[in-house]
Amino acid sequence: MKDVTKNPDAPDIDASAVALAYDGKNAPQIVAKGHGELAQDIIATAKEHGVLVHEDQELVKVLQRIELGSDIPKELYIIIAELIAFSYVLQGKFPDEWHNIHQRIDLKS
Repeated sequence: MKDVTKNPDAPDIDASAVALAYDGKNAPQIVAKGHGELAQDIIATAKEHGVLVHEDQELVKVLQRIELGSDIPKELYIIIAELIAFSYVLQGKFPDEWHNIHQRIDLKS
């Protein structure tokens, strides 16, 4: 019987990644994408810069089909907006309209 235990330090050759940029004015844009080692580099760079890394195999499959440098399609606005909003909350950024709601959210737990 062959040992198929994966080395945890080995790069994930099946990995896929897509990086989005959002300026707050225009639709989010595909700024990097790749598979295997390139995907691992994209993920590592994002983590090094404190960028939210969200794992969703189905979403990455859809985003991989979009041309590099293109805006995301309108069909993805809601899911991407939710991820961007979540990343803002994780960073302690809240809309002005929330006033005191941020004092009721315990981000340390």
